[in-house]
Amino acid sequence: MSRSFRVRGTGQEVRALRGVDLTVPAGSAVGLVGESGSGKSTFARIVAGLLQPSSGELELMGTGVAGLPERRRRRLAAPIQMIFQNPRASLNPRLPVHRCVAEPLLAQGVRPARQEVLGLLDRVGLPARVADLHAHELSGGQCQRVAIARAVAGRPALIVADEPVSALDVSVQALVLNLLKDIQEESGTSFLFISHDLGVVRFFCDEVNVLYLGQIVERGDAESVFADPRHPYTEALASAVPDVSDVPDGSGADRSRRIVLNGEPPRPEQPPPGCAFHTRCHRRIGPICDETAPELLPTATGLTRCHLRA
Repeated sequence: MSRSFRVRGTGQEVRALRGVDLTVPAGSAVGLVGESGSGKSTFARIVAGLLQPSSGELELMGTGVAGLPERRRRRLAAPIQMIFQNPRASLNPRLPVHRCVAEPLLAQGVRPARQEVLGLLDRVGLPARVADLHAHELSGGQCQRVAIARAVAGRPALIVADEPVSALDVSVQALVLNLLKDIQEESGTSFLFISHDLGVVRFFCDEVNVLYLGQIVERGDAESVFADPRHPYTEALASAVPDVSDVPDGSGADRSRRIVLNGEPPRPEQPPPGCAFHTRCHRRIGPICDETAPELLPTATGLTRCHLRA
């Protein structure tokens, strides 16, 4: 799947996604990680039906949606809900909480009883009095819980969670992550979990896909990828995850093992030739990296896009 955008004024084409192929099996949690600008949110919005791919195919429940009439496509996308990064901005400020939570059901032609909505709020740990409040009267953590209640209201098969805890305090992050984990285990809902925080992804996800400049550069089960990363970019990301147990003074970062990447990611409208990562790679092996784009190759732990593994 690929997605391009045109830059206003210049007409330049920006390739936000370049041949991304990803499957979310039923009942699993699949992570998508990478730096800002890597294409994570673009992919999330395509899966949720908010954007269309420029090329490639999107299948929902085994059915391709390209070329389908709008009504048919919306019906197929009904079992998919999204949790956005900014919880407050994702809620209609004019509607009380109970109406926000009921929106997915109302869109399906179902008018839920108030008690059903209160039950959803209770499930995410919110008291009944919250039902009549508005988003501006809630804390960030409460807003995110309302967004989660709204997402699970229609009993979705897939929840696309786009940085669902990055805007929250660390203590609230833990509560929200445990809540999402409980929902997955209780209902069997699948998750596409988008994040730049590898520690969060390692905790929540079964599989992880590492995205760099619109391409997947590594894929595998979460524990294997973080314990033994096979792509230099993943290796650098994993080295930045604090592990307090390894540091005698409890500072949470072993500086001797930290891999610092030089420079900024290339501009999407001007990707470098060869391997997209070679301009920042600490394991570059020569002209082949500069000139030849590597394929996604199998490894002992999954797949990686690197000439070192060829």
